[in-house]
Amino acid sequence: MPDPNPCENQILGALSPDEASRVFPQLKLVTMPLGMGVYESGKEQPFIFFPTNSIVSLLYVLRDGGSAEIAVVGNEGAVGVSLFMGGETTPSRAAVQSAGFSYRLPSRALKEEFGRHGQLMQLLLRYTQSLITQMAQTAVCNRHHSVDQQLCRWLLLSLDRLNGPSVGITQDLIANMLGVRREGVATAAGKLQRLGVIRYSRGKITVTDRPKLEKLACECYSVVKKETDRLLPHFLPRASAAPPVPAV
Repeated sequence: MPDPNPCENQILGALSPDEASRVFPQLKLVTMPLGMGVYESGKEQPFIFFPTNSIVSLLYVLRDGGSAEIAVVGNEGAVGVSLFMGGETTPSRAAVQSAGFSYRLPSRALKEEFGRHGQLMQLLLRYTQSLITQMAQTAVCNRHHSVDQQLCRWLLLSLDRLNGPSVGITQDLIANMLGVRREGVATAAGKLQRLGVIRYSRGKITVTDRPKLEKLACECYSVVKKETDRLLPHFLPRASAAPPVPAV
């Protein structure tokens, strides 16, 4: 387990000392293994999750078992926005795309702090606006852009939420996320590898030329990044400011 530091999540790290002193003691550091279901379609969500070095995919699953990713959440955000939006449940599901850690806050504690109409409320509402932008842009991208461009967008969004140039994931899982055939992902990944943009081996993709990857991506990535940067705070982790957090 890493040294507990909620400030590795941008929302938690941007809280005022007063709010942090109320929220941090109620957090629990939890492991997020690859493929873990964070919440399921239509099921009540007892917690909101604030990822640190993990990535969670929000997915819509069809009756025939097919699925498509509608958004990714990493250390910039939170998983479980329906808890403070009043819906309590959602027709989508959330699953861990990249293993790591997250902080978990009970829904009761979230609603209590949200009801104070303080900084946490403002941050979560701004984050939700950026999440809506990402969902809308993903729908546009899936409809109008090639698998090659979708893969570039997906890789860039994932790297923005990780420390380092590598993403541990299989082509089968990427195909499920994008809602396309595995052969299409294999072809797109092969092109990027031949161009010297990525290196793929044993379920791990390493981006070796990010500037070229950004040039190959469609405008959907830049739209989402610009809106996220506009809405969400940027900060230096305040490791010394984090009260003790229990781990599970």
